[in-house]
Amino acid sequence: MKSHVLVDGYKFEHIGYELRPARDPKGAKVEGLFHAWIIIDNPGQLNSYTTEAAREIVLAFRQASMDRSVVCVVFTAVGDRAFCTGGNTKEYAEYYAGNPQEYKQYMRIFNDMIDSILRCDKPVINRVNGMRIGGGQEIGMACDFSVAIDTARFGQAGPKHGSAPDGGSTDFLPLYVGFGHAMESAVLCEAWSAHKASWLGLINEVVPVLKKDGQWVPNPLVVTDKVADEWGKIVYGDFKTGAAAAEGKALFAQCTSDLSALDEAVERMCTKLLMLMPDCVSKTVNSVRKHKQGHWDVNSITNREWLALNMMTEGRAGFRAFNEGPKEQREVDFIKLRQLLAAGHPWNEDLMRAIAPAGTAETAAR
Repeated sequence: MKSHVLVDGYKFEHIGYELRPARDPKGAKVEGLFHAWIIIDNPGQLNSYTTEAAREIVLAFRQASMDRSVVCVVFTAVGDRAFCTGGNTKEYAEYYAGNPQEYKQYMRIFNDMIDSILRCDKPVINRVNGMRIGGGQEIGMACDFSVAIDTARFGQAGPKHGSAPDGGSTDFLPLYVGFGHAMESAVLCEAWSAHKASWLGLINEVVPVLKKDGQWVPNPLVVTDKVADEWGKIVYGDFKTGAAAAEGKALFAQCTSDLSALDEAVERMCTKLLMLMPDCVSKTVNSVRKHKQGHWDVNSITNREWLALNMMTEGRAGFRAFNEGPKEQREVDFIKLRQLLAAGHPWNEDLMRAIAPAGTAETAAR
């Protein structure tokens, strides 16, 4: 038979690519059939993707798509802290900031990454092993199914750090959660818990990950009962505050992580997909995907153009602040920025220095 993979025998260096045996409903391995696991491997930087990793993710999805033995794809990452927090901010700050032509080329690869997921010939399951933030949220929403541990967080960071969530979130979020919730997430950059994400329809399943004395413990930082606050608002899935948050943190510190429930849930979904007509699955998946693809195809190219030019102004300032600022202050001075712009100050080095967090290279040059 002819091979339709782009690069035969390619050895992945920046991500993991594994073929794991498919299992029948009784748990027995199925001869000759596999699930392709695509694994982001950068836990030290919360599984942000570098340019090299993004290139390999594109190739990995194409390879899984063309592999006749693959039933479905599991897209995940190493560890229990993060699935993906988006683009590598160190790389953004030190190479792409102030360099729009290069960032435009990078965004071509990012767009190809989204395309490779949306156009994969196999169903794609996002195994959410931790935070799914920024570009990580976008590549996660491009997937067909999402199963998450209950300590995962979901959200955007663009307007807070000098960008707009135009790598898919402005296209996909309204389809998943409706206009109001999409606006809340995309603009305000306030994270949702896994429980809230499930309740809103963003993900398919939430499983426990914390154990104490051998027993599963629901995420103690989150309200997991469908109760209302004093105003009547349902607070299910909201993060606890005040004394409840302090108690939750104390309990969290006593727990250990166990990803076995996540793996079992992902395996169950893979088996469900195995026990269906393959071409009917492919047609149905692509018929549902087209609602995301329609928005993405209309906007992705022009969004790429704007994101590149933005690296001369807010993107440049925001990513440098995040990369160079102290842990307690990794954002620009938003009030000072607005004041300077209101006074007609041009975007130049003086403005960059004026709004940079204390202790960064920008402020050191004052």
